[in-house]
Amino acid sequence: MPRPALRLAVELDGDGAHPAAWRRAAHAPGELLTPRRVARVAAAAENAGFTLVTLDDSILPPDSGAGPVGRIGAVERAAFVAASTSVVGVAPVLATTYAEPFHVSSQLASLDHVSAGRAGWVVGVEDDPAAARAWGRPVVEGAGALAREAHDGLRVVQDLWDSWEDDAVIRSVATSRYLDRKRLHAIDFTGETYSVKGPSIVPRPPQGRPVVLARPGLAPEGLVDVALVGGATTTETGEAAAAAGAPLAFAEIEVALDTPRETALERIADLERYAAWETRPDRLRYTGSAEGLVALLAELAAHVDGVRLWPLVLDEDLAVLSRLVLPELFVRRLAARPLPGTTLRTSLGLPRPAGRFATGTGTAAALVREETR
Repeated sequence: MPRPALRLAVELDGDGAHPAAWRRAAHAPGELLTPRRVARVAAAAENAGFTLVTLDDSILPPDSGAGPVGRIGAVERAAFVAASTSVVGVAPVLATTYAEPFHVSSQLASLDHVSAGRAGWVVGVEDDPAAARAWGRPVVEGAGALAREAHDGLRVVQDLWDSWEDDAVIRSVATSRYLDRKRLHAIDFTGETYSVKGPSIVPRPPQGRPVVLARPGLAPEGLVDVALVGGATTTETGEAAAAAGAPLAFAEIEVALDTPRETALERIADLERYAAWETRPDRLRYTGSAEGLVALLAELAAHVDGVRLWPLVLDEDLAVLSRLVLPELFVRRLAARPLPGTTLRTSLGLPRPAGRFATGTGTAAALVREETR
């Protein structure tokens, strides 16, 4: 059986993957922090046919040397993108290393309601001690402790999404009943560093749970929908996808494309005068023509379910992707466009999960029944 067509995601944070990308942007540096810029780039990605856009984030500003260091929060940008688009999925990066999972859950559930079921969540980690100082929290040190915070945070967030059953909201004006309290459940989580009783303050999201994307190892198996995998070669990336243990695997690829005026290598050399574009072991990197990228994606299609692209400079590479790469992928049926009126889960071929408390047999459900007698 052939694999389904690739789903395409693109990272839209800042001006591009290169730390000096702002120097080649088609706008003044100050415009980076305006709604107009966010809307324009998101619209370009949606019109090109991307299934999903992601928005990187951290409590710390981007490290770009002498360049622009401001950043609007990813959730705020995602909400604006959701309101200004109609088809593309929107997934901000949020870390639960120091942020309260209760607030993360509410933010993402609200985003799913605002977007009519197009929300995702890229699970992040804050591993810089400066982030702890910014939050006013003790430093979480070591890979094990960081993984524990990510595991616990993800579990709590998903349990809070499930703490409202799908039919908990009644909205009956005739009977003056708007909520069935028996269908709200306390999650009663107790971890090593915090506890949460719940339930959430936001009704269950339209998708049941927004789509969760994470790097392998950040969350227990069964809690992640899309594993973000990569490697130095296509072989390593394919092996990482096979071992990911998630329903879907997306390859992480940094791309620098030839443009009508310059080759990719010339563009990179121009930016390297200001800052180095360091290679990452968890991402592939492609440099060259649009045709070569199509060939690479065709090769990867045998191993992964989708890709997340990190363009060198958004204003330059996104235009080439829109004109030369995505149309060819669609013509060759190597990639699929999202359909209007569908949720992100539907676009990705993922089922809508049943709520943890839907049968009313859990411990928390029993506690609620006792409390409401």
